[in-house]
Amino acid sequence: MNDATWTLVTDVVGRVQQSIRMTDYPAIVILDGDRTQILSDYDYVHGENARIDFETRAADHARTLHARRFTFAVPQIIEMLPGGLQAHAFSVRPLRDGEQESVVWTAYDADDGVDYGWAPYTRRPSGKAVFDEPSTFHLPALPTDFPGVRLLRLLADE
Repeated sequence: MNDATWTLVTDVVGRVQQSIRMTDYPAIVILDGDRTQILSDYDYVHGENARIDFETRAADHARTLHARRFTFAVPQIIEMLPGGLQAHAFSVRPLRDGEQESVVWTAYDADDGVDYGWAPYTRRPSGKAVFDEPSTFHLPALPTDFPGVRLLRLLADE
């Protein structure tokens, strides 16, 4: 991953983290092309139709901007499984054994390809979130629909 894309990753993850501190849980995408555009959606975590709508809308904006890179981040629950990770929609329920709250991200650069990662976080007894730094996945990801993958597919189909 190049420095410009990593800068977008840290930006988008930081924006989602700030929203979580304010008890909001949006999906945020930063599109970088002729200019930079930031889109967010608070309904993304509430169902498949909302996810499809937001990523389709983001793809339309990316085409208009002639985007060469994007970063997409959303809060999710990550479940550690033997040999991989599974992402689940975020919810405010208590975590189960093996689950971890996280900001999950996807980054795409036309020259460097795709990277996936996360920024796990824990909560203090007061409920305040304490965030780790973003990092790339080093375990194989199970075949799930990670945030931004639909956006990537829509742009790659062109």
